[in-house]
Amino acid sequence: MKGVWSWITDLPDPEEWPETADSRFILEVAGSPAKSVALKAERTAGSNSEALATFSVCLQGFHPSIPSKTLWVSNPCPISSDGRYGLYPLLLQLVQEVISRAPSSGAAAGVPPKLDLRRFFTSWSPRSEFAHFFDLVFLSRLFWLCACDSPAEVGYLFFQAMNARLESSLDCREVMREFLLSGGVDWEMLFMRSLGYLLAKRSILRELSPPSESGDSRPSLGSFSYAAESHGLWVLRGYAPILSMARTNHAPAGDHLEAKEALLRYALAHQQLESVLQLEYSVAASRPGDRFLRVAVRVDNLRLLVARLGFGKGETEEDDPAGGAAVAPPPDERHFPSRVRVWVGPELGSAGVSCLSLGRSTENPEREMEREQTVKAGLGDSKFPRVKAVARTTARSRTRAWRWEQAAEGNLAVFEGVLCDPATGAEAAAWRPGAAAGGPDPRGAMRRRYTGPGRVFNKGGGLVVAGEEHGQWASWRVGREMEGKVMRWRVGAKIWVTYWPNELKSSYVETRCVEWRDDVELPLVGVDS
Repeated sequence: MKGVWSWITDLPDPEEWPETADSRFILEVAGSPAKSVALKAERTAGSNSEALATFSVCLQGFHPSIPSKTLWVSNPCPISSDGRYGLYPLLLQLVQEVISRAPSSGAAAGVPPKLDLRRFFTSWSPRSEFAHFFDLVFLSRLFWLCACDSPAEVGYLFFQAMNARLESSLDCREVMREFLLSGGVDWEMLFMRSLGYLLAKRSILRELSPPSESGDSRPSLGSFSYAAESHGLWVLRGYAPILSMARTNHAPAGDHLEAKEALLRYALAHQQLESVLQLEYSVAASRPGDRFLRVAVRVDNLRLLVARLGFGKGETEEDDPAGGAAVAPPPDERHFPSRVRVWVGPELGSAGVSCLSLGRSTENPEREMEREQTVKAGLGDSKFPRVKAVARTTARSRTRAWRWEQAAEGNLAVFEGVLCDPATGAEAAAWRPGAAAGGPDPRGAMRRRYTGPGRVFNKGGGLVVAGEEHGQWASWRVGREMEGKVMRWRVGAKIWVTYWPNELKSSYVETRCVEWRDDVELPLVGVDS
């Protein structure tokens, strides 16, 4: 099928347009032998100097008494005399309508009042990757039309016909990065949750499909990340629907799922990992006359959240617009971050960068031990001691659920945190039933993990690691000959999320992981000496 962007940009000049719609201006975006979903373009009222066109999405053949039903109509778009179409209003409308469908986001559910993508649109429209991005935005809007405003068979047709197109449209990493940066953090979160809901539905259907139809056992596509520099920080942002993450270990609940287990699995599928990893960096000469520069990096802030992609009315009930009925997933049954691995360093093979120094050693915590020694003595024939002495010694240790360490892999500095059971030391990301026969079960200590004074995560299910908790610097020495140049550095992260039952009684556990990596630029200019 021809891409939507390519079809629109290949439309003829305004003077060649007929006064009414013509079959040449209809693109079938999804169809079967008797039914189809079509995109239609037609000229609307406008002056001779400024012709206007509108685009609409129509259902054809789904209603016996209605040959064609219009689902959506765009705002008028100007058509320039040189054949270029003013598609910025169309893109802006599509983006805003996709964002308006985002799953509820708590205090941030209010949509920011203004979105200006004009600079982004003019800088990227000539490039081929932009066509994939435009198609992705259009398909996202089409999904919500099929899910909320159409019969159920239209949604099935959407995924059946658009699966390959959806996969190809996700190949727009650079354009997506510039789009999210131009829109701002609030717009970014809402857009990615709306897109994440679409990808979650696609992943569910993929898992339910027979092996011959699903193609292979690889995790579904949909994970996205990008890195950027902002005011002395390298920021790596990542988004991954849970079912798009690779499964590392699990204990299934069984082949036959009861209603409560099926509801649990359905709720777990509508979740998305959202991460913000902020690394602070600095470049300076240690002392005047040094023949090297010192590049230092530390963890400024790590924020991880497993967001629920739901449309809840309250704590126990939500409406699923793509499912057609109300469901009641347990509010605190969700995956939780169980291991975080962040790395940073110069690009592979960088000459002149050496002497990586880490700022945190492996922890050797003290242990708390208490010993009591009693000495008794008596005089004469008395049966009762008249002298009694007691001596006590105490040593204390601190136990934490998260254990943070630094390591080196070549020229990369690695910051790693692992969630462990304080009592047994078992790692949550690696544990599964039967792995340690006869050993303690660490799941008990993690029940009700979002409530109580000793909870591991905040009440929203997230994890925040501030710089004062894990803010030791790692540093490199760079030769002075590199001063005034720009170096490329690698930034990456691998994150594990685990599900253990929280309030429910279930035998189902699993751990999944996702890996993100990107490059950033480090200018070695303006160094203080």
